[in-house]
Amino acid sequence: MSEKNILGIIPARYGSTRFPGKPLADIGGKPMIQRVYEQASKELECVYVATDDERIEKAVAAFGGKVVMTSVDHQSGTDRCAEAMLKVIEQEKKTFSAVINIQGDEPFISPKQIASVASCFIDEITQLATLVKPITVSDDLFNANKPKVVVGKENQALYFSRSPIPFLRGEKEAEWVNKHQYYNHVGLYGYRADVLLEITKLEIGQLEAVESLEQLRWLENGYAIKVKETTEESHGIDTPEDLQNLVKLGLI
Repeated sequence: MSEKNILGIIPARYGSTRFPGKPLADIGGKPMIQRVYEQASKELECVYVATDDERIEKAVAAFGGKVVMTSVDHQSGTDRCAEAMLKVIEQEKKTFSAVINIQGDEPFISPKQIASVASCFIDEITQLATLVKPITVSDDLFNANKPKVVVGKENQALYFSRSPIPFLRGEKEAEWVNKHQYYNHVGLYGYRADVLLEITKLEIGQLEAVESLEQLRWLENGYAIKVKETTEESHGIDTPEDLQNLVKLGLI
């Protein structure tokens, strides 16, 4: 499936405290950002990298990708996506029904996952969309770096937390993962175009401030986040060590 009216944006910053220059890290002879771009382009007809760094801009242009320069002052990838969308609309002379924010450190992202998020916008009332993955091991459930999601009957996110939620009363923690279906959040976001511009104007709320999870700002302000389930593994790269682990797994 090729999504003609959905824009894919890959926010990419050069300055990462844990992995400076990460988007340009070599992966099998190609910079990481190129790997992400090529995977996204298998599903979406229009894909742009949004960056604030000329080195990344030149690298994208060198492999024939599309890129827009954005402000250095953005606090999140969502904010960068909003500015980038407006610039792409101007360049492409067309509008888009939705935007998908594709993480720039996922060089092996599955086009099927992008398609899954994109499919949420077939329903025009969808405001925001993301993915969840069933938790099968306790380590993931109790890992604060892997946000959990509570999902309602209509496949809407009810809450995101770094804590294991819901609390399973009367059961030993070691048994929780066997007694209830828990979900991790997969950080691939879709926004209806008008909603993207709205949410970037919202102030940080109490929930986001305490959990340090941006999506709680949207829930706290009454926006609905549709979720789709995925079982595919993602291989995000936060540190040079993560890159070496992928080499050991034989993915590079």
